Amino acid sequence: MTHIKYGRKRSLASICIETAETLRISAVFDDVTSKGAQRVLQHLNASLLYHKGLKNISESEISVIQLTQGEKIDEIQRKFREAIFLLSFVQNPDLRTLVKDVSLALRLPTIQTVWSMPNISKFAKTRNSYLLFSGNEVDNVTIDHDNFISLVPASAVFDNIIPEVIPKLNITREATVLYDEHSGGSMSHFQRMFEEMPVKIKFEKIVANDDDISAHLRKLQETTSTVIFVAVTKNVERYVLKAGGQINRGLFRWVTITEDVRAFKCEDCFAVEMFWVRPYPSGKIEEIRAINEFMKQDGLDLIHNYTINTWEEIDVCYLQDLIQLAITYFRELNNTLVKTSRNGISSYFYIGYNHPPANLTLSDLIRRLEPTEYGGYKHFEEHYFYQDVKGYIFRIDRHADEPDKNINKLIGNWTKETGIVPLYSTLGVKVRQINHYRVAVLTMPPFIERYPDKINGPYFEGYCIDLLKLIQEKLKFTYDIFEVEDGKFGNMDDNGNWNGLIGTLVSGTADIALAPLSVMAERENDVDFTVPYYDLVGTTILMKKQDVEYSLFKFMKVLELPVWLCIVGAYLFTSLLLYIFERFSPYSLSNNRLKYHADPEQREFTLKECLWFCMTSLTPQGGGEAPKNISGRLVAATWWLFGFIIIASYTANLAAFLTVSRLDKPIDSLDDLAKQYKIEYAPMAGTASETYFRRMADIEEKFYNIWKRMALNESMSLKDRSQLAIWDYPVTDKFTNMWRYMKESQLPKTFEEAVDRVLNSKDGFAYIGDATEIKYAALTNCKLQQVGTEFSRKPYAIAVQTGSALKDDISKTILQLLNKRKLEILKEKWWAENPNKMVCPSLEDDSNGISIQNIGGVFIVILAGIVLALITLIFEYFCTRKRIKKTTRHLSRKLTSVGLPGLSRENSVQEKPEEPVHTPNPITVTDESAFTLEPMGNGIFHRRGSTATERVGEATRNGASNAAFEF
Repeated sequence: MTHIKYGRKRSLASICIETAETLRISAVFDDVTSKGAQRVLQHLNASLLYHKGLKNISESEISVIQLTQGEKIDEIQRKFREAIFLLSFVQNPDLRTLVKDVSLALRLPTIQTVWSMPNISKFAKTRNSYLLFSGNEVDNVTIDHDNFISLVPASAVFDNIIPEVIPKLNITREATVLYDEHSGGSMSHFQRMFEEMPVKIKFEKIVANDDDISAHLRKLQETTSTVIFVAVTKNVERYVLKAGGQINRGLFRWVTITEDVRAFKCEDCFAVEMFWVRPYPSGKIEEIRAINEFMKQDGLDLIHNYTINTWEEIDVCYLQDLIQLAITYFRELNNTLVKTSRNGISSYFYIGYNHPPANLTLSDLIRRLEPTEYGGYKHFEEHYFYQDVKGYIFRIDRHADEPDKNINKLIGNWTKETGIVPLYSTLGVKVRQINHYRVAVLTMPPFIERYPDKINGPYFEGYCIDLLKLIQEKLKFTYDIFEVEDGKFGNMDDNGNWNGLIGTLVSGTADIALAPLSVMAERENDVDFTVPYYDLVGTTILMKKQDVEYSLFKFMKVLELPVWLCIVGAYLFTSLLLYIFERFSPYSLSNNRLKYHADPEQREFTLKECLWFCMTSLTPQGGGEAPKNISGRLVAATWWLFGFIIIASYTANLAAFLTVSRLDKPIDSLDDLAKQYKIEYAPMAGTASETYFRRMADIEEKFYNIWKRMALNESMSLKDRSQLAIWDYPVTDKFTNMWRYMKESQLPKTFEEAVDRVLNSKDGFAYIGDATEIKYAALTNCKLQQVGTEFSRKPYAIAVQTGSALKDDISKTILQLLNKRKLEILKEKWWAENPNKMVCPSLEDDSNGISIQNIGGVFIVILAGIVLALITLIFEYFCTRKRIKKTTRHLSRKLTSVGLPGLSRENSVQEKPEEPVHTPNPITVTDESAFTLEPMGNGIFHRRGSTATERVGEATRNGASNAAFEF
């Protein structure tokens, strides 16, 4: 028995440095898989470059370990010593056992790929292990811990559809399997699958020369009635194109089972009757497109000569999953080490010698991995996981005598768990008699909007849904609605594959694409459009409305609070200074009454009068009479100069403050956006708007290259070359610069993300997109606005499959609805009467005057002044009444003490007959508050010797019945 030798442990410091800085992935191949190792490494390296940038991995590398038959375990251990993560593609059973033993002994996280698994359900449980039967081949790899897992990729899982679908197609006679070099290399696993079926199967390779296909078909015509293609799409199309006569005569029954994701198109194939079986992506994640776009950056695809063919996409996605698992494991391992180190725990990880953290296992990571492009991974037995890929079964039916009635219909689906599920009665259903259609939709209010329903599931409403119901009433068909997973209208990649709504039609998943779908030339190449059901709609700009700050007291914000406080302080200080100068100056009115007794303007500057003087000096009314003393006049003059400067400054700033916002020139068009660099702008990724700008930039680039080749042509004369020097005419670099700036600004992935950036971007963001989408956003959100006029206008129409009979039927119905103005009613319902419509305040017109929102505070000041005056008046009135009553009672007591009758309300207001006017003698009252009453005429006495003036009416020497006093 051979024992694994353990080498000397490396130091913790060196291991921690390696773990934190470098991810070393080792790909292990054997003699069986070494033929495709180069291509596998290409995909692994491309995936590593892509995911390394996403996960911020600074250093990483992929090394190759080649194992050969009969290699000793000591040699394998030596090769694995420097590895951190193993990706094993070994298929030889003995070598796989050795890889397992060494990886378990060295504690290496390892993923074993199982490529050829015709039926993963055949497990036999033993005492200490689980044996996996792969036909006659037994995989006796024993799994001992959660860091060694075996993954079955989607391509291997999809192979299990073959023994299930062939019997359901009622193939009872001899069949021939035509395969090509792209069908997985070796046909051994296909042969084992077909050998289990009750019919006789023979295998032939597809001929490479188109001229030999006709001869091959004639030979097949004599030997078989069913042709099963296990090949890529382009090879199937080559045979179908040549077999038009045999198909019309019904000589062959055609079945295609392919991993090629390219749909069957073949525009020149007028006669086709074929079942098409293929894996289908989930649509939620588009890894292939993402990595292709990444490799195009900086010309990486050209540098590394890297391409992804349509027939290998399913395997490339699996290889990306392997890299993603390795990087995720590496990152979480580092995070655990850092956390453990910070906590001061002596639990660390030596590469290959000690246990990794107990909570970090590949088995756990694969369970937490989000579903990828071809499905997530499901646990089967022990540490075996298989990719839950979907398989779709289509029926393609074309008749040469009915070129406008082509059919490509989805009739069933398959998963490893559910098996084949026919969508109709059987897979052999006559598709031309089916009057039920699958309608693919994309939510875009108000045309289509999804509403949740916990009981019956989500349902859809909107303009297009109402239109579909009107069409259904006329054409009498039934339908099912499903929403496209990726939420896109459809873009074509470099391989000619479509995603989104257009992709569902091209592949046959949907019969009708219903959405605000623009008619475009490139889309018309692969689908058919009905007559437009909506007006021409272009691309426009969505921006946030300018935040117009309305303030009733905006005139108070002209000056800052410290300035206002300084002005108030200067006012109080100047008023107090005037009062002090009035009191102490020998030339003031208060100290020279005899000098100024004949002056008509005798204004005494008390403190109250000083406050009033300084206040009115700031107004157009003016302060009035100035102080008499020179010192006071100097203070007043200084205050007038100060007030003049303050008022002038305030007036100028108020005018600027109210109008400066009007001077900012807003963005009104696409050209305005292109001329500035403060506001970011971009369309949404994967939309027609992105395609428009990208292609416009490409067109400019092509014209520039044409000019450059002409201008640099050495065979041209200097005169001819100089005439090409000014290249801005007729092509500029406007769209080239715009497209570069859009990529720098990063294109939003969803419309919700775009709206969020528009509303919350600090420096501003302008979204460029479909006009109706932007119009609805502005209709339901008062903070948004549509800017500029529409450009690149196109109509909206319903899309169907190429050559579908639905095109003419739906077009006729739409024209009838247009004539009856039914579509105008729908437009009114979903735009003008939309329940989500917001009533937004109109923007202030710059040509109008100042709004009440900004100047209304002045009226509030007037109202507050009037209210304050009324309160003061009431206060003065009641205070005076109270003081008079108090003085009257006091004086009455005084008069009574000197022999005059007391004053009362009755005798003070009682009328007396008129008597001769006489002047009484002065009345003198002597007590502790002595005063003298001097006659003033008409029975009025004036009091001397007190601070008040008292009037006494109708007083006589010996007593008066009525008297009035004034104090």
